[in-house]
Amino acid sequence: MAWGRRLPVLILAVALLVAGPTFLSSYWVGLLTQMIIFAILAMSLDILLGYTGLPLLGHAGIFGVAAYTVAVLSTAYHGGFWACVVGGIVVGTLLSAGFGLLVSHVRDVYFLMITLALGMVLWGVSYRWIPVTGGDNGISGIPRLEAQIGLPVTGAVPFYYVALLVLVACGALMALFVSSPFGFTLRGIRENESRMKSLGFNTWLHCYISYVVSGVFASVAGIVWAYYNGFVSPTYLDLTASSELFLMVTLGGPGTLIGPALGAGAIILLKNVISAYTQRWLLILGTVYIVTILAAPQGLWNLWGSQLRRTQRARKTPT
Repeated sequence: MAWGRRLPVLILAVALLVAGPTFLSSYWVGLLTQMIIFAILAMSLDILLGYTGLPLLGHAGIFGVAAYTVAVLSTAYHGGFWACVVGGIVVGTLLSAGFGLLVSHVRDVYFLMITLALGMVLWGVSYRWIPVTGGDNGISGIPRLEAQIGLPVTGAVPFYYVALLVLVACGALMALFVSSPFGFTLRGIRENESRMKSLGFNTWLHCYISYVVSGVFASVAGIVWAYYNGFVSPTYLDLTASSELFLMVTLGGPGTLIGPALGAGAIILLKNVISAYTQRWLLILGTVYIVTILAAPQGLWNLWGSQLRRTQRARKTPT
């Protein structure tokens, strides 16, 4: 029943996303594109944070490494589109697989701290490995996506629809993943890992696979971001980027996929709109987050769902 109430809203949101560029300026189309890219990234983090119950900082590192891979292959080696895409996904996946071996056996605050440390290592490498990453100057001159894939038109609108298509594809794949028996096992680990172990599940392997899958989708987001921005720098791997990503998931509602996408849109919108009027936008953003956590600790999307359930129970209760 809750999904029945939410479905019209989702259909309206999709319709607005599809029709948006026809009545929006190029600035707002670009802002929507950023929301879409970070929605993919936030949803990938939600696989770990919301469904597996593994809180982590440093997830932006995988995103940044994939973006750097595209930048290096396309500028230094003049790689084609598919070479850059495959390279970004492979490097991001291998990095996730390697890091997963280090972190999948720890839990709670230890998992959080180790992933934070690994994220800072990636930031340090991107900042200091100047011959490859350009250091603080980053890498610019990434070719336009429209030109690389041979689109007959260029500009913000064609790229927007490409990003939207990637979001739909990634969202569908992630939805299949979390709704599969494997995904329900992850939820069981989140709720009570010791009980899942007693039932015979290999919880370490499930957490490890969850970490790698999350890294794959973060890599996809990094690839799209590199082509959108045309520039990659260590800023996209630092603690601030990972903290904002964590905020997107918790603000929208962990364990829902749609919630983190909503949170990503809200954070990107607030960050860009508020910063245009005041330099204290971080203070306002922090206040919004605190108020949301106090009023809706499970996130905005889950708050709406709980309100719908209360309304349904009230209607069913005899007077």
